[in-house]
Amino acid sequence: MNQANIKALLESNREVLGQALPSFIRSIEKCRAFNLETPISFEVEESFDALTSKFSRVSDIFTQKVLKSFLILLREDAPTFLDRMNLCEKLGVIPSGNDLITIRDLRNLIAHEYLTENLLEVYKESIKLSLKLLLAIESANAAIDAKLEGMS
Repeated sequence: MNQANIKALLESNREVLGQALPSFIRSIEKCRAFNLETPISFEVEESFDALTSKFSRVSDIFTQKVLKSFLILLREDAPTFLDRMNLCEKLGVIPSGNDLITIRDLRNLIAHEYLTENLLEVYKESIKLSLKLLLAIESANAAIDAKLEGMS
C-alpha cells in the first residue's frame, strides 16, 4: 500500500471516528448526571449500557483503526496493541499509553459481559475512562493534523 492509499485510509478511519463521537459524548454527559451511589433504575441501566457500547466502539475505532493506520503512515512497526500504545505515547501522539491499555482492558470486560457482580464499578470506570479516551483522541487528532500538514 502506498503512502497516498494509507493517508486515504487514515482519513476514512478518522471520519468514522468523527461520526461516532457526538453520540458517545452525549451518552457521557447523560450518564455523568446519574447518582450511582443509590440503587439505579432500569432506565439508568439502559443509559449506561448504551454508554459502554459506545465506549467500546469508539475505543476500537480509535486504537485499532486510527492509531494503527497513523503508525503505518509513519512507517513505524508496532505489531502488538501494547507496542502501539507505548509508541504513540513516546511519539507524543497520546498523553498516556497506560490509560489506553486500561481502556482496552475495560472494553474487553464489557465485550465479554462478565459484568453482573461489578456492574456499578464498570459504570463508574466507564465515565472516568471515557473522559481519558476523549483527551487521547483530541491529542491524537492534533498530532495527526500536524503530521499531515507537514506531508503536504
